[in-house]
Amino acid sequence: VFILKSSNSISQIAQLRSPKFRQTGSNCTLSFWYYNYGQSVGAGELKLLVDGLKQPTVLWRTYYNEGNQWLKAVIQLGRLPHPFQFSLDKISLGVYEGISAIDDIRFENCALPPPALSCEGPNRFWCRDTKACIDSLLVCDLVDDCGDGSDEDSCDPDLQCNFENGLCNWEQDVQDDFDWIRIRGPTPTVNTGPLKDHTTGTARGHYIYLESSEPRQFQDKAVLLSPLFNPPGYGTCVFRFHYHMFGKEVYKLSVFQRTVSNSKGWLLWYKFGNQQNRWIRQTLFISSSKPFQILVKGTVGDGFTGDIGLDDVSFLGCTLYNGKRNLPTISTTTSGTSVPATLPMNNCTEKEFVCLASGHCIQMIQKCDFRPDCSDKSDESACVVEVCDFEDEDLCGWHQPALEQMSGNYSMLITKTFKWQLGRGANLYPEQDQYCPLTDHTTCTEEGWYLFADSSNGEFGHTADIATPVISLTGPRCKIIFWNHMNGSTIGSLEVLYKSSNKTSKLWTQSGSQGPQWNRAEVFLGIRSNFQVIFRAKRGVSYMGDVAVDDITFEDCSPLLISDKPCTSEEFMCANKYCIPKNNLCDFVNDCEDNSDESPSI
Repeated sequence: VFILKSSNSISQIAQLRSPKFRQTGSNCTLSFWYYNYGQSVGAGELKLLVDGLKQPTVLWRTYYNEGNQWLKAVIQLGRLPHPFQFSLDKISLGVYEGISAIDDIRFENCALPPPALSCEGPNRFWCRDTKACIDSLLVCDLVDDCGDGSDEDSCDPDLQCNFENGLCNWEQDVQDDFDWIRIRGPTPTVNTGPLKDHTTGTARGHYIYLESSEPRQFQDKAVLLSPLFNPPGYGTCVFRFHYHMFGKEVYKLSVFQRTVSNSKGWLLWYKFGNQQNRWIRQTLFISSSKPFQILVKGTVGDGFTGDIGLDDVSFLGCTLYNGKRNLPTISTTTSGTSVPATLPMNNCTEKEFVCLASGHCIQMIQKCDFRPDCSDKSDESACVVEVCDFEDEDLCGWHQPALEQMSGNYSMLITKTFKWQLGRGANLYPEQDQYCPLTDHTTCTEEGWYLFADSSNGEFGHTADIATPVISLTGPRCKIIFWNHMNGSTIGSLEVLYKSSNKTSKLWTQSGSQGPQWNRAEVFLGIRSNFQVIFRAKRGVSYMGDVAVDDITFEDCSPLLISDKPCTSEEFMCANKYCIPKNNLCDFVNDCEDNSDESPSI
């Protein structure tokens, strides 16, 4: 359907109304193709009209001439429980020159889940009236997934917040740069932030957002603090939230967990950049041996089109901490590291590690194994960090053994040595920008940091090593994922090495130019003990080509735990009493650590 020019009267409106719909399920999206071309073609918008609500909700807008082409619009509708219809409005102020058209309207995933005859399994929930069978992670998350509201009945209001009546029991941090703002409808700046909330899917509902316009500056932070929770013990505590990151200059949203009040905590999750105009659900599983708190931190990008929205935050399987209202604090030493000055009273032997806060003894093999065994995580503090993006100029525990041996009177020598160093596009010399990444992989900006081996130093064939501290033990599915950038006519090579005692072996290698983009690499480690991982760059014939790496992640690396519970019907019990998924049998991977899952007798 399209609009022809009719007259030059002052304000003309063409409206196209949809049929009336009774309701939608929680994953509903609407898409269509539109065409808006011509010198004075003007704006158009799609509105949602809900029964009982006077104010329409704008779902989509086109402002100007968008060229001689069909473009696709995708609109997230989500759960709409009341009858509604759409109105596509074309407004012309006086002169209308051009063509506006729409085609191929499509609804997807809009039905409620179908009724089921049975609903077995620990991770399923059977809806009361509609008899749908849904994932139990959808229970008490402020969204009526059943269609009869039964998944949202008898939920603890202290464990959820939809921001309709304020911040509930969440608080603004006073240590950050500015605050989250509660709002309804669109944010003040066009082409950024949500147009509607997630709870109601209309302009009537509230959410909170981070305003990135003046006077905010690049990397200003706003932090929201959850109430305090008891340690979940062996149960699982799940944190669910919906975030909205739309805008050309959206920067970063991250979630931290902490057990001491004057610390930043440790990173559980983060997301960078524009994620399109939609609310996205995120689920995080939380473990802790101490009372803990969740921090949600938004960081402003380099411009005003960077608003970030947050809505419908909820916890499942968690209990509020009814003891003291505060977490304990830690003292900091002069070096800024958060540790008590002396070791606490303990009965540990030389072969055991002393937990700094409690004085508990753990086995040395539990130090640096990607699983915190001390309540204060001190057994993982001087280790390599699980996810390293090199932002804040942090090396995350990686170090260069060769440079440490040379330090002292050799500072002049070190500056000319072929070595690893932190860099970013903003700091490059004009000649470097052809051979070194202009933007990092994490933030995709010139401000983001990465690690690179600068080939303007050293000579052909020289190598530079950067290594982890000793990792004591890893699990059967452990792997390293990293991004590398190798561009330039005389790029040498990049290797990932495994070093245990005095034996070094090569796990991965790549040489020569790989093009002017970041490339993903994955290296399987599996079960290993008392070893280091080394990244080795080898210099090429000339300075034309630097090797860079970014976003190094150790995934699934914590060793297996023996459970107190028996294995489930979906699990296989190893000879050593570990439980592993039956899917992992006979797959050439030693998942059990004793190879009993790969035994020919199975």
